[in-house]
Amino acid sequence: MMPVFAQTARVKGIVLDKNNLAVSDVNVTASDLVTQTNENGYYTLFVPANKKITLVFTHISLKKITVSLSLKTNEQYEFNLLMSDQQEQMGEVIVTTNEKKNTTGVTIISPEMIRKIPGANAGIENILKTLAGVNSNNELSTQYAVRGGNYDENLVYVNEIEVFRPFLIRSGQQEGLSFTNTDLVKNVDFSAGGFQAKFGDKLSSVLDITYRVPTNFAATMEASFLGGSLAIDAVSKNKKWSAITGVRYRNNSLLVNSQDTETNYTPSFVDIQTNINYKASAKWQWSFLGNISQNKYDYSPLTKQTKFGTIDNPITLSVFYEGQEKDKYDTYFGALKTTYKPTENFTLKLITSLFHTQEQEHFDILAQYRLGNVDANIGSDTYGDVNYTAGIGSQYSHARNDLDAFIANIELKGIHDWNDNVLEWGVKYTRESIRDRIIEWEVIDSAGFSVSAPNLDFLKKDEPYTIYSGPLAPYQNIRAKNFNNINRFSGYIQWSKKSSIGNSEIWYNAGMRFHNWQVSGNAINGDNQFVFSPRAQFAIKPDWEKDMVFKISGGVYHQPPFYRELRAADGVVQPNVKAQQSIHIVLSNDYSFKMWSRPFKLISEVYYKTLTDVNTYTIDNVRIRYAASNNAKAYAQGIDVRLNGEFVPGTESWFSFGYLKTEENSADRGFIARPTDQRLKFGALFQDYMPNIPSVKLYLNMVYNTGLPGGSPAYADPYLYQNRLNDYRRVDVGFSKVFIDGANLKPNSTLFKNFKELALGFEIFNLFNNQNAITNTFVRDVYSKNEYAIPNYMTTRVFNIKLSAKL
Repeated sequence: MMPVFAQTARVKGIVLDKNNLAVSDVNVTASDLVTQTNENGYYTLFVPANKKITLVFTHISLKKITVSLSLKTNEQYEFNLLMSDQQEQMGEVIVTTNEKKNTTGVTIISPEMIRKIPGANAGIENILKTLAGVNSNNELSTQYAVRGGNYDENLVYVNEIEVFRPFLIRSGQQEGLSFTNTDLVKNVDFSAGGFQAKFGDKLSSVLDITYRVPTNFAATMEASFLGGSLAIDAVSKNKKWSAITGVRYRNNSLLVNSQDTETNYTPSFVDIQTNINYKASAKWQWSFLGNISQNKYDYSPLTKQTKFGTIDNPITLSVFYEGQEKDKYDTYFGALKTTYKPTENFTLKLITSLFHTQEQEHFDILAQYRLGNVDANIGSDTYGDVNYTAGIGSQYSHARNDLDAFIANIELKGIHDWNDNVLEWGVKYTRESIRDRIIEWEVIDSAGFSVSAPNLDFLKKDEPYTIYSGPLAPYQNIRAKNFNNINRFSGYIQWSKKSSIGNSEIWYNAGMRFHNWQVSGNAINGDNQFVFSPRAQFAIKPDWEKDMVFKISGGVYHQPPFYRELRAADGVVQPNVKAQQSIHIVLSNDYSFKMWSRPFKLISEVYYKTLTDVNTYTIDNVRIRYAASNNAKAYAQGIDVRLNGEFVPGTESWFSFGYLKTEENSADRGFIARPTDQRLKFGALFQDYMPNIPSVKLYLNMVYNTGLPGGSPAYADPYLYQNRLNDYRRVDVGFSKVFIDGANLKPNSTLFKNFKELALGFEIFNLFNNQNAITNTFVRDVYSKNEYAIPNYMTTRVFNIKLSAKL
């Protein structure tokens, strides 16, 4: 028997017959290596790596199948097949490896897994939220926080082009569609910290996505109660032109209507995205990436009833609404990329992109509330009814916020590759033009007494027993007009090399970035600012019997302020906000091993970040409001652990655990928890299938987060009022019946003969119907001078049906 830790690879799969039933006792051989399929048709075989081998599948009553393939060291390759009694089958497969990415702290996510795993907002971000260092307590949002950072600290690239999201979105239910269309994706790489200098200037993470280049015609379709999508691959006859185009529509009504607010909700989230490729010659290629997105959010709340309190003292808040909200977010994105490769060892890339967003946030909503005590006497005729009204009041919210932003980029990049050395460099110019008008105010009335002070002082007043004399003003009032331009110059250079120390393999990378920017406009002229960011990575794979890789990475990371970080709480732009700085170090270990004769990997990472020139902020749902000052320092520390492998033969699953502590010290007042201080995180992504019917599959997505700091009044001083939301618990499960999957399951009807894939799924979101709160609404009882925190709950249990097909 060949040692499992020698230079080997692994082939696995499931064998079915023409009736789509598992075939046991199939002999699988490669030279003198032999195994058999079990009662579920599953097999696994370790084979020599880095050489061409021939697999032979034989069965006493079925025709022989042979396949030739070549695998890299430690490569895991899945080969499923259908054995027939009609004819012998032969083929050849060439497989490549992701060894380089495995040594640079990058998590590789399968596009197939992204498309199959259920979630209220299914897609790439849905999978990221199961990773240890990634946190979110909002299933309606695609935004996420990484290792103590916030939603604005994450880089997202598609085909090496940085992409952006709308500016004004306040809540997850307004977001609609993520930029990334999962039907177009080929590769997904994610780094939670310590990333290389070639990636841009953010503090927390990098999501690097590559769209596929089609080789023949294909069409992918999906439809569910939440919307639908269509993607088409097209290729010219001469193979020089190719294009992949996707259209998506999403409607969150199914999810929003499960919340405790009764509404008239008519959203419309639509986008069209295309990636066009032209191969001018063997050395010169062109591509265009374009996206048009229109998100309309029309919202008319009617009533809301929330029950809270204790068993002994239950309380009900009843709210009656008038008015509506009309939001609109139109984004247009286009990028042209050309790649020129004059020699095998030298590549030049020129990338230009334009992003334009037009956004409006208009609402006038009157909320009249009744706060009452509930009859808790079991057996009472009025059990469960409100028997005493403790407070009544009203709140009127108004906004006329409009934003128009235009961002232009041009970037030149070079790659030199020689003798296991890679030198990469790039320079980039960015012009950001922002036109922003903010008119937002709120009036609060409680039993006829107007509340005008936006702080906690009103709790000291003795209304209504003592007359309060003061100006009658809105509870909150923000008015500003900002017309600003930001010019940025940035660049990087980095060097990577693969080498060895004795029989141990090593990889290292060293590089630096620079960034220069200046804010102008609105009769302001900010300072010219410059930052320099060195970064490095080192990995070693010792010549041990156990397959381990040790890595250390980090450096100095800067985040020059984007427009939202320049805008203070009063809406006015502060042009001289500095770049936040983080010194980040990550220590990690990847341990690959065999358990139950199947591959597993245990990934452990310990990290520490010290931050200076921190721009403090508050989070309300997904809206971040910055102080636009650099008067704080902070730190983040933690550990992430993920066990990944085949818990069920032939499937990939993982379990992750994360511990995080992040605190900030503002104006030397002492350290307190930051808004993203997510102490404990547990996530699981699990796939399974029925042993006797492998075409029936199960997908499980589970997240548990301890409560975030939050839910306190927006006007409260966090040093005087610290509160945490309840723990976030959510389980989404999906069941799928695969009728056709191309390789194994063939169509039995001429009606579906052109289908390569066909599946029907049933999904249950929030399986255990947990009540998760995203924020609190604060209601004041004037007579008792109490203020109640009323939780704003997220979605309850929801059922969905999904049909997917591929031609």
